[in-house]
Amino acid sequence: MSTIAANLQAVEATIEAACLAAGRPRSAVQLLAVSKTFPAQAVLEAAASGQRAFGENYLQEGVDKIAAVAKARPELRLEWHFIGPIQSNKTRPIATHFDWVHTVDRLKIAQRLAEQRPPERGILNVCLQVNISGEASKSGVRPDELPALAQAVAALPNLRLRGLMAIPEPQADPALQRAPFARLRALAQELGKAGIAVDTLSMGMSADMGAAVMEGATIVRVGSAIFGARHYE
Repeated sequence: MSTIAANLQAVEATIEAACLAAGRPRSAVQLLAVSKTFPAQAVLEAAASGQRAFGENYLQEGVDKIAAVAKARPELRLEWHFIGPIQSNKTRPIATHFDWVHTVDRLKIAQRLAEQRPPERGILNVCLQVNISGEASKSGVRPDELPALAQAVAALPNLRLRGLMAIPEPQADPALQRAPFARLRALAQELGKAGIAVDTLSMGMSADMGAAVMEGATIVRVGSAIFGARHYE
């Protein structure tokens, strides 16, 4: 068994245990394998173990990798998620090549994605990134500005507002990890009460996926626990 295959099994066991502890079915949580900085071969290796959803942070790297994987295995039907910061002049290739975008935090970005989504690609699934810990260095809409942004994005054509995403401030204590995830879940529930239906909470990474699942994550974004330490040029 390859290292990536073994790592996927270990991550799967962690998610299963958290689902069991939370009284949730395993099918309620999707594993998003974050393949940023790793080559197409690593994606193919994970796909050979059954992984089908992959996340990319860097636009050009992601577009190139999508093409390389499609060339190597054209029969593979993978789901590609863009999970990095979005510059307004880079929205067209994101709208063209990805199935999901997790990091929408401004109406201008959402409008450009909606306008630039090719008709043959169908609806683009989007999540709104919330700055749940209030960190100045983090992207994301402020919680008090979320309802207005959600209302506007939900009305756009060619997009489907699926839910919320957050990258909380890192914490080692599981109890402290759970608090911001609980806040994000509460924000999603508030949107539902306001008539904006969402079904996705994209939260939790390698170090805190268990806490995220306990608080209702429907997508966990796991990179290093699957692929190993990051490779940077």
